[in-house]
Amino acid sequence: MNTVQRTRLTGLALKGLLAFGPALLLAPLHIDAQVDSDRIVNSADEPENWLTYNGSYSSQRYSGLTQITAVNVTDLESKWVIQNQVFGAWQSNPIVVDGIMYVTQRPNDVMAVDPVTGRVFWVYRYDNSPNARVCCGANNRGVAILDDKVFMGTLDAHLVAVDATNGQLLWDTEVGDVNAAYSITMAPLVVKDKVLVGVGGGEFGIRGFVAAYDADTGEEAWRFYTIPGPGEPGHDSWEGDDWEHGGAPVWVTGSYDADLNLVYWGVGNPGPDWNPGQRPGDNLYSDSAIALDADTGELVWHFQFTPNDGYDYDSVQVPILVDIEWNGELRRLMLWANRNGYFYVLDRVTGEFLTGTPFVKVNWSSGLEESGRPIPTPQPAGSPTWPGNQGGTNWYPPAFSPSTELFYFSAWEDYASIYRPAESAFSPGRAFLGGGFDVLTPVPGAPSPGIGRTTPINNWTDVTGHGTVMAWDPRTGQTRWRYEQFDVSDGGMLTTASDLLFTGGREGHFHALDAQTGELLWRASLGGQIVMAPVTFMVDGEQYISVISGNTLVTFGLRD
Repeated sequence: MNTVQRTRLTGLALKGLLAFGPALLLAPLHIDAQVDSDRIVNSADEPENWLTYNGSYSSQRYSGLTQITAVNVTDLESKWVIQNQVFGAWQSNPIVVDGIMYVTQRPNDVMAVDPVTGRVFWVYRYDNSPNARVCCGANNRGVAILDDKVFMGTLDAHLVAVDATNGQLLWDTEVGDVNAAYSITMAPLVVKDKVLVGVGGGEFGIRGFVAAYDADTGEEAWRFYTIPGPGEPGHDSWEGDDWEHGGAPVWVTGSYDADLNLVYWGVGNPGPDWNPGQRPGDNLYSDSAIALDADTGELVWHFQFTPNDGYDYDSVQVPILVDIEWNGELRRLMLWANRNGYFYVLDRVTGEFLTGTPFVKVNWSSGLEESGRPIPTPQPAGSPTWPGNQGGTNWYPPAFSPSTELFYFSAWEDYASIYRPAESAFSPGRAFLGGGFDVLTPVPGAPSPGIGRTTPINNWTDVTGHGTVMAWDPRTGQTRWRYEQFDVSDGGMLTTASDLLFTGGREGHFHALDAQTGELLWRASLGGQIVMAPVTFMVDGEQYISVISGNTLVTFGLRD
């Protein structure tokens, strides 16, 4: 879409959208080219677009754009703002395709937006079942696109396809049983001619899975259960019928290696969450990285980070794929900052464990075996466990820069919890938690950084619970630099070829840091906590950066 076409658009105010039906065409919409799978594979060749949830199949969240630099970043200004129409934690990630932005808003709307002006072209509204249940808020993290279709998962566990030009529904497929508390909050992943999604519901005793659907028809192509059934490898890691309601959800978008034809996913916690004694065994494939054949869904390899997890250290963090020199040899690697407090490097061809190093205080484990398996050191009842329930990091997207060869992520430092395991009876569709936890706070009455009760510190004076942006060297297993924040942070990362790092925090500050040194170069105070990562794109020769702060989507560009 060129500038002349854009100025002819006649949009309506968002306030007026509420009176219309599920799909509303607000202005003519022109798409220059369809998005075939080859374009996504070669997304690095068109950095002006942001074609997938993480920018590319490697999930590096690295952009080749260089117009915004350390020299002119202080000239950034807000160009437009959109308010979400439903209050709550807005965690969506926009994609930008040929001058059109597609973004979801709570609870399950898809919007097509002019990324230069913020005008809305159309809105598709999905009506969720009243029986939809989700663990941690009515969140939807985004869409995927293939050809002329935009795909979204829903809170009642459906997958829908809408027309990219007008928002009209094309097909609607049930993925999981909403009455059993299955849900989809992740952005789908398009691979070749299929749309891949995982399901949430780990806190309700589901049996997790990843499934692939034909992009044209919505027909299921394959399904891989993240808890192996009788006769399948790994089934003996569960006892009795625990496997039937053992959780292991997949609720964050994975990565894909087109040369290997492997899709990679992080798998969530086993159920019940906080009572490992109720489900003896390693509980595969919970808390694992899994590599699946993209055509068949067959398991190629797995690596389990936290066997028999009793701390809710689910491993749904984004697997970042890099090709770098490792011990003198160019290798295909997977980098993973895990919720359990360890940073891992794996060979993504075989799943071989190469190294693991703690990046925050860890006392639930005294170290890792040569295979990467942790050496458990359970804490006495009533004593704190580091990291706490929300982990050393969590689901918010990290980034990797091929320029600096550093891995960037948000960490929760000096954060601990006291766990209270208890027996839980499974009932379909109801919470299946196995007890609870207390979050230690440095000051009596201070707010809890995450769900759970708070417990003032008595003699554990080293608990402060703050957020840090870490630049991690995967080869040395050490922090290159750290940028500390007052509060813990749920902000994701974006890096650019001009060696900038964009991120934010709970205080509502949106930062631009020097990716080489961590120096603060620019800051905007947006007023609401920043949870999802920023994205960057270019339209008509101008680079923009979009970020969600609280209930607001803000887009920045350089001053004219």
